Amino acid sequence: MKTTISQDRWSTVLREVPEPLRRLAATLTLLLLVGCGGEGELEQPTPLYGEEPIAYPVELWDEGAEGTTLLRVRVNETGVVDSVEVLESSGHEGLDAAALTGARELRFQPGRKDGKRIRMWASLPVHFSKRPRVNDDS
Repeated sequence: MKTTISQDRWSTVLREVPEPLRRLAATLTLLLLVGCGGEGELEQPTPLYGEEPIAYPVELWDEGAEGTTLLRVRVNETGVVDSVEVLESSGHEGLDAAALTGARELRFQPGRKDGKRIRMWASLPVHFSKRPRVNDDS
């Protein structure tokens, strides 16, 4: 079953979350399991340590574009993203394109079922902001 959040609701939720936590979520690529059913213990894909968040597209800097693109990514058995699609647009085609391109470059610890690596779909929010990143080491 596919769960979707309206753009208005998603924007409201993001405004309620402090900026450092939004950054942390982007850095850790908060993954939500989408559409995986069946029996057995499932472990979601997790980003490899040191993965950088998807970069703000420099060519859009003067336009001041900001927003969040919600992606659906499929991580294969080796941790490579082999398919990606936009679930919710940021409202800006350039940001959505940057999210798609950047997500294809991410690497993950693959998802597992009963201890075995499996190909798995997950959702990935990508937040684009011109504001500087806050490094919250506390």
